[in-house]
Amino acid sequence: MATSYYIYYRVDAAQAGACASGVRDLFAVIRKTTGVGGRLLKKRGEPLLWMEIYQNVGDEAQFEWELAEAVARLQFQEFLQAGAGRHMECFME
Repeated sequence: MATSYYIYYRVDAAQAGACASGVRDLFAVIRKTTGVGGRLLKKRGEPLLWMEIYQNVGDEAQFEWELAEAVARLQFQEFLQAGAGRHMECFME
């Protein structure tokens, strides 16, 4: 059974450009370490609410570990609004 991950967060307006670059770097690391590609969406009418989508994840434990490591290494928290965090939802097929 495959799992899809939906991770959403609010980006600091002053960091939006850096965050976009950080997401590209994050996607590259995750693809290299897990083979899973990611997509980025921005909420209509709320351009600072972003969502990463990772679909068809087979090894959940490895994916979550690699994702957490990459997010920490890229200092992703620096891109987010003050007090905001990354929120993850998982759905299975």
